[in-house]
Amino acid sequence: MVCSKNWLNHEFSEKNHINELFGFYEKLLTAKQQAYLRYYFENDYSIVEIAEAEAVSRQAVSDNINRAVEQLEKYENALHLQVDFVKRQALESEVEQYIETHYPNDNVLKLLVQKLLTTEIDN
Repeated sequence: MVCSKNWLNHEFSEKNHINELFGFYEKLLTAKQQAYLRYYFENDYSIVEIAEAEAVSRQAVSDNINRAVEQLEKYENALHLQVDFVKRQALESEVEQYIETHYPNDNVLKLLVQKLLTTEIDN
């Protein structure tokens, strides 16, 4: 997804996408970028409300949000954490469905797969 300079008109799915990227790359942004993205995308503040809360200009808020969204997209384009996570979730679901269909009574296999999935998440 390419970052649109007009982020005020983000569609619901685009906002969800940005929130997902924020979940993966939040710590790589500046504290100010993190705060502004939380205000705008998580708390649904308007630019005016953010500017008033932070005692800055609307332009400063807009610029910071645009830069932050661009950074999130750059990180995802380089690291692919979010897209790989989605692919991994789909594969995990496929494996679980296969086991349920072909090995419904194999509790040891189910436990091993669950341990594998938990280990993947914990690491």
